[in-house]
Amino acid sequence: MTGRTFGKIELVQGLWWVITACEPHVIIRLKQLFPRIEKTAPPPYRFPDDLAHAADLDWFLTRYPLSMSDADRAHLSDGRLKFELQIAEMERILAPDYTPPAYAGLRPGFVVRNYRSQAIEVLKRSKGLLLGDDVGLGKTYTAYAHLLDSVALPAGIVCQGHVQRQWAEVCTKFTTLNAYTIPGTRPYSLPPADAYIWRYSQIAGWSDAYELLKLKTVIFDEPQELRTGTASSKGNGARRMVDGVEFILGLSATPIYNYGTEIWNVMQFIRPGLLGSHYEFLREWSDDWKTIKDPKALGAFLRDSHAFLRRTKKDVGQEVPPVNKVVEPIGHDEKAIRSIDDLAHHLAVRATSGSFIERGQATRELDMRVRQQTGVAKAPYVADFVRLLLESGEPVLLFGWHRDVYEIWNERLADFKPVMYTGSESTAHKERSKRAFIDGASDLMFMSLRAGAGVDGLQTRCSTVVIGELDWSPGVHHQNIGRLDREGQLNYPVNAFFLITEDGSDPPMVEVLGLKASQALGIVDPSKVDVELVHVGDPDHMRKLVERYLTKRTRKKLEEGGQQALALGAA
Repeated sequence: MTGRTFGKIELVQGLWWVITACEPHVIIRLKQLFPRIEKTAPPPYRFPDDLAHAADLDWFLTRYPLSMSDADRAHLSDGRLKFELQIAEMERILAPDYTPPAYAGLRPGFVVRNYRSQAIEVLKRSKGLLLGDDVGLGKTYTAYAHLLDSVALPAGIVCQGHVQRQWAEVCTKFTTLNAYTIPGTRPYSLPPADAYIWRYSQIAGWSDAYELLKLKTVIFDEPQELRTGTASSKGNGARRMVDGVEFILGLSATPIYNYGTEIWNVMQFIRPGLLGSHYEFLREWSDDWKTIKDPKALGAFLRDSHAFLRRTKKDVGQEVPPVNKVVEPIGHDEKAIRSIDDLAHHLAVRATSGSFIERGQATRELDMRVRQQTGVAKAPYVADFVRLLLESGEPVLLFGWHRDVYEIWNERLADFKPVMYTGSESTAHKERSKRAFIDGASDLMFMSLRAGAGVDGLQTRCSTVVIGELDWSPGVHHQNIGRLDREGQLNYPVNAFFLITEDGSDPPMVEVLGLKASQALGIVDPSKVDVELVHVGDPDHMRKLVERYLTKRTRKKLEEGGQQALALGAA
């Protein structure tokens, strides 16, 4: 490079661009334009050798030239050119008039729809994609269509336990590929297959086997299961699984279950390094290490990077009436709520004044006890509400969480022969329950709040969802409703009833759900401003619950004091 230069840059080990020296005023400008650099850090500065950084660095060097070898100069220019070509190619693929390629290996009568083909072609070029298509748009079919190309095989598929069989069935129904379902957590010699299907609970045990399988593609169904990252054993298993893999595909309409910062852990498995280090991500995107300062900006960045792709039913020409969401106040057994007031107050005090360990234990127990008792207190009233729907001829999908709540519902609704799809039944039992509901042997299915993600087929029988117990995560509710609001629904609109009571855990949960929904929505759908429940509150949901029970005891004492004063005045 000839002429004035302001420092030096070189490609190190073919992996990193390293700025080894730089004049002070250029360092200031560099840090302004590349926030991944610590504000107080001296040179050297390191950037990954990927196409996006090649384009950014090449652009920066047009203003502030740095000395570099001719070979490095050519490599950087080539990276910028490839980046520009990739952007143009992505725009062509995502254009409305895009014509998809032909696919071999489909069963007779099946086709790969255009919007699914677009996702496949984006994945082939980006190598890592989080596909956030709306619930019911057939993300499973998109994944298998990608595997029809031999360069993507063999593949590893990771899913929740209750849909492992469903993944195998879709493979057989949709393609001529051969899928093998992994039955256990201990590695053994596997038969040849195009795709191997694991449950999330199994992947840690198979960590040492992935290198031998030489997987070309890894598909994570509902990758929010990895939201705690490598802090969990399944996260460590996922990290080993994706090491050296060519294509990584995540499938979820709700990749954020709680707070926006979870997206860093999810994307670390799908597009490692895209969001910088964890510290860099939190420093630039979050003020409190939980929430995202500007969810819409983050969502736009993920789209612009072609790391995230989402289409709604309207986008793909499947527009249907919106879900009719109703927040319905119901009664509760006040004696049941009052029965744990003393314990709840004691736990709330410990949660604010105990040691670090005591506070954590007390907070978790408070949440567990109050949510359980709230469910029990309103269970008879939930059952009465559901009875009215059933007697009007409406099949109902009823969501809950606690075993003793299910027992009350079972007892009060026994004449409707309810079937169970919760965390306690075996996979075979769940499949029988699903079949009985779809076939009309029962009009009522109890489903656990977190047991139904990915379940398909219920929409052919039912269009009424009742949320009998709340979950802290709006993403869970979205998945619940998505069991019915999907392709194949025969009786639109879908009605979703949120049954809430004025006491116990429901009020703080309803308040907190608003902010959580807005965090997720800003990232997943930046153009939308609505939230799942309209209330917006503090992101620290446990603090809300603690404060509620501390306040209740104070209010009770004031009321008792007032009554005593009135009695003395009357005397």
